[in-house]
Amino acid sequence: MARRYDCGDATDRKTGLREAASAVRRGELVVLPTDTVYGIGADAFNAEAVGDLLEAKGRGRNMPSPVLVGSPNTLHGLVTDFSEMAWELVDAFWPGALTLVARHQPSLTWDLGETRGTVAVRMPLHPVAIELLTDVGPMAVSSANLSGHPSPQDCDAAQDMLGDSVSVYLDGGPTPAAVPSSIVDVTGKVPVLLRAGALTAEQLREVVPDLEVAN
Repeated sequence: MARRYDCGDATDRKTGLREAASAVRRGELVVLPTDTVYGIGADAFNAEAVGDLLEAKGRGRNMPSPVLVGSPNTLHGLVTDFSEMAWELVDAFWPGALTLVARHQPSLTWDLGETRGTVAVRMPLHPVAIELLTDVGPMAVSSANLSGHPSPQDCDAAQDMLGDSVSVYLDGGPTPAAVPSSIVDVTGKVPVLLRAGALTAEQLREVVPDLEVAN
């Protein structure tokens, strides 16, 4: 039976974050608020849990899960060949609605799906998400919806779709907007905007003028 906690209440928030952290460590799924939409998350290093996440969404391994982190410093242990321009984007837009596709450390023992040696990573601008990520470490987090359905802006919508496939729901109230994060590929010499979301190409070019836009 799924448990739900109101993060607008200080006591419920504290209990909910503790229960969510325990659930993640047990290899279970949790739903958490972010600054874009609600996400469904699992321990990024637990391949079975990540598989359960993809199954709960009805999503194939060809659409691997992004990873959320609680601090930019976490990147040092996750990615390699991270350019100066990539760090400039991190400095300018994290925490926030920018996902960076980078090459992950070849030594990492994780299975996020068919990633071809890359990882899509982001630090969300949401206190509940950051507190959980700081406690448990990197999490595989995807939008908390069934594949093909709208991404949820509140906990009710997420729970209606995912039900008891999730152990703990952290209700942080409505998210500010349904606009997804912008995705920039930083695996090459020049950053490439793969998806324009909350951040426009013009905003990104203020930091990295050489940014290209994928066709």
